[in-house]
Amino acid sequence: MAIEFDIKKSDKIDGVYIINPSVGKDVRGNIWTSFLAQDIEPLITNGAKFKHNKFSKSKKNVLRGIHGDTKSWKLVTCVYGQMQQIVVDMREDSSTYLQYEEFIIDADKPQLILIPPMCGNAYYNMGDDLVYHYALAYEGDYIDADEQFSFKWNDESIGIKWKCKNPILSGRDK
Repeated sequence: MAIEFDIKKSDKIDGVYIINPSVGKDVRGNIWTSFLAQDIEPLITNGAKFKHNKFSKSKKNVLRGIHGDTKSWKLVTCVYGQMQQIVVDMREDSSTYLQYEEFIIDADKPQLILIPPMCGNAYYNMGDDLVYHYALAYEGDYIDADEQFSFKWNDESIGIKWKCKNPILSGRDK
């Protein structure tokens, strides 16, 4: 199986990329590649390199975000389950400031979203269990939660149409 990506720029938010990997399927299931430096790193405009990978497992009805920072690129995907992925443009000088883009990502139809710095990242688990993966590219040290920006999940100035009414939230996300 050839490792290939179909990479498209977002029509809504500058700097966001939608990445569809080639998927090999047979009677055992499927296999796909989530990252090749030669294909993904040229999309990163500030010279940052991928240094850090995280996984998050979420129970039914969990919503995480809206979080972001000034320097990290995030390459996100759903490894197990189905989710509503939201990217919010938080760049005050952008023509799409406070606008968002929604993606429905299912582990059975792999898709990755590359999110630039100063864009908020949020997602909602649409099924029973969800495993979310994100790789972070940045220069210098990692910006942890106390240095990140956070917006309320249902901030009226953004107006996200979530697939839920009363999600399970962390204290930070309330």
